[in-house]
Amino acid sequence: MPCANLRQKAVAYVTYRHIAAWLSDGRMSRMTAAGAATLAPVRPTRRGGAIGPVAWKPEESLDVREWVQAGQRLGAMTRCSQWWLGDWVRYGTSRWGEKYKEAARITGYDIQSLRNFAYVAGSVEVSRRRDDLTWSHHAEVSALAPVEQDRWLDFAASERMSVADLRSELRAERRRKNDSATPRDSADDVEDTVTCPQCEHKFRVSGT
Repeated sequence: MPCANLRQKAVAYVTYRHIAAWLSDGRMSRMTAAGAATLAPVRPTRRGGAIGPVAWKPEESLDVREWVQAGQRLGAMTRCSQWWLGDWVRYGTSRWGEKYKEAARITGYDIQSLRNFAYVAGSVEVSRRRDDLTWSHHAEVSALAPVEQDRWLDFAASERMSVADLRSELRAERRRKNDSATPRDSADDVEDTVTCPQCEHKFRVSGT
């Protein structure tokens, strides 16, 4: 039916526009080869699903292989969204000054979350970001020196650690180093707090 086909095309177009909005101007500055390969099929296809603000819906009957592929695309998009927003906010801030209030209005995210995204994006270089770990894994190591970031991210990936496990290991390491100099309660307060070197805003690293 012509009307049904027209509706499907409209949904596909809106879906692509919705995804493209996350990419700001439609481009990402850089990606790892593995990340690019994973995200390449994001554009809706004839046998893909439609994405709306609060739902995913198959446009037609999918077989198991197509359902798995759709899940892989959705998982890749979810894992990358904080990086995209963090890089996007930093770009706007670097060009036009602090834009957190406007960015919050545009994206619907609160200012605190956007500050977190931007801080982690600025602290972990693109070349160190791993697509086999979540953004929250990277947030846990964002206050460390680059060499230490690599060491802990490699460790987390090789051991298939959860964010909670990585946080526990980092706390244990800090306590071992500071046990003789820093009271335990004070160390716990510091180790979950990150300060942005640009705006000096302090926030607690989230495990979500």
